[in-house]
Amino acid sequence: MKTLLLTSLFIASLIGFAHAANDAAENRLKTSVAEVVDIVKKAKTREELIIDVKPPLERVLNFSVMTRRSIGPAWKQFTPAQQQEAIKLFTVMILRTYTAKFTPGEFPLVEYKPSSCTAPGRVEAPTTAMYRGSRYDTVYRMEDQNGNWTITDVVIEGVSLVADYRTQFDVELKRGGADALLSALRRSVANTK
Repeated sequence: MKTLLLTSLFIASLIGFAHAANDAAENRLKTSVAEVVDIVKKAKTREELIIDVKPPLERVLNFSVMTRRSIGPAWKQFTPAQQQEAIKLFTVMILRTYTAKFTPGEFPLVEYKPSSCTAPGRVEAPTTAMYRGSRYDTVYRMEDQNGNWTITDVVIEGVSLVADYRTQFDVELKRGGADALLSALRRSVANTK
């Protein structure tokens, strides 16, 4: 009987911890989305929008983790300088690619669905966004990084951003390792404005 009571208390505490983690991650996501939507509403030009939306996106998107996971096991073969350059280039590429989809004054209507704790310190927060007559189901994979919830992957319509880039990066890595991938990233950044 005593073992059953202790097990029940342990399970209840885990459920409470998971619920608190979900709430913290969801609140972080909602605050960040609201900040970006507010910027999109106020922006007069696309250039202004790109400049203004960059800081809040950089605060919530964990580009270091996303870059490392997109490169995969080959990350260990990069020198520290190559790792820093890869993070910088990946960040610019993602910000330019995704901010290009925003139009000043037009913003998505976002519906938040219940999140789930997938492991300690990890939460998946699903949303549905309506934008320009289209519906997008998106799952934000979030992790607690020293008390700060950040997005470490975005799954749009079932496609993981990290997994998609990993596939693309693997081709470059097989061609010529870190140097080939960095060259490809430089070209991509040069071609996305």
